[in-house]
Amino acid sequence: MKAKTKKALYALLLIGCALLGVFLWLSLRSVEVVAVHEDGEFSSVLVRKFPFTDRGKISWWLKNKDILKVKYNIPNPTNDGFFSIVFWEFGDGYKEEGKYDRRYFEDMKPPKNCIEKNRVFSVSDSKNMGLSFTTHDEIYRMRKNGKIVKDESD
Repeated sequence: MKAKTKKALYALLLIGCALLGVFLWLSLRSVEVVAVHEDGEFSSVLVRKFPFTDRGKISWWLKNKDILKVKYNIPNPTNDGFFSIVFWEFGDGYKEEGKYDRRYFEDMKPPKNCIEKNRVFSVSDSKNMGLSFTTHDEIYRMRKNGKIVKDESD
């Protein structure tokens, strides 16, 4: 009985270590910005290997916002400070129009000027709401003191 328990324990430990290793590998890989499409104060950033946790996405933005400004001139706020940036998973690349619910870009010529709509993260700033981060199902707001809190309003 003890031998079976030890084998089961070792198997669980091995599986746990493997899962931890995969998670660390996925969370430490670098984000690839494939393209940026702009429409005034609205920007779409096509990415690969974006973090999957809410904390990872927000941390990535905070670490890379200055680089995005220098390299791609985003965000490009209006006179009152409003901007919106949506990060889209690039997936299999540009597609042709025609399929329902694709995000197409007017700054590109057809036929391949669309992507599958797979929004992974967005950042916006406005006078009324302040700096907001939106993930798949949560909204976070940055307070004036720099603390980021989950929006609990319904």
